[in-house]
Amino acid sequence: MLKISAFSKLSGVSVKALRFYDSVRLLEPAVIDPNNGYRYYTQEQLLTVKRITAFKEHGFTLDQIKTFLEEHPLPEVKLKLTDKKKELERSILEAQQQLKEIDNRIARVEEEDKRQHKTTITVRNVQPQLTASIRDIVPRAHLCLLLDELTKYVNSYGGGEGRDLTILWYDHGSTYTDQADLEVAVPLTKAIPSNERVNVRLLPELKAAASLVHLCSPYDDSCLAADQLASWISSKGYVRSYKDPIRETYLTSDKDFYGKMRLAELLFPLELG
Repeated sequence: MLKISAFSKLSGVSVKALRFYDSVRLLEPAVIDPNNGYRYYTQEQLLTVKRITAFKEHGFTLDQIKTFLEEHPLPEVKLKLTDKKKELERSILEAQQQLKEIDNRIARVEEEDKRQHKTTITVRNVQPQLTASIRDIVPRAHLCLLLDELTKYVNSYGGGEGRDLTILWYDHGSTYTDQADLEVAVPLTKAIPSNERVNVRLLPELKAAASLVHLCSPYDDSCLAADQLASWISSKGYVRSYKDPIRETYLTSDKDFYGKMRLAELLFPLELG
């Protein structure tokens, strides 16, 4: 007979684990001294411990292992093993899908890292784009609520996630006012119905727009990008157009947004000479 400490040393299973096995009736001591409560095991029980350890290494739960230590017809054992195989196959498939998503995230992070280094101001054409949008006059703090409302509506029609979200600022005096007249828009790959809140339309082309890709915090009301872009337009002799609203596009999706700074493109429409 072996005391629990000696049995633990021989089996490689901790005393704590052996006590737990006893409590769940997976492996009970051969004898418990009624006077002092000491647990004693037999050498033959080392085989049971080895079987338990082997089953655990294959991912079986203690309840499942308990059935394997009992007498069961082999077809029943085969069924349980088959169920475990299916469970592992599902886990592998989920892990493969997670690995694929991680690879995609890494690729997007690498692409964003490249874009972050392109901070020069340029003048570019913006092509028309089919979009779904919501326009409202709200506190800027409610911007996320509008974006969430819009993306949920688009996703309900199979729109999916990951599209660049655009904000159109109609109050030209200041992009960051308490009550902002703004429109949130998301590009579409197919037409979906409009409703009383969501307008599906073609966002018009900008023949020429000053563009600044920059990092900004969606949690902060102050951003120097607008002043920087306005100063650049003036210094280069361009003239801002007030026929179209300022556009700000989030180039980083919510699920690829790390930290507090988000990559965005600010677009000021320009008058053509």
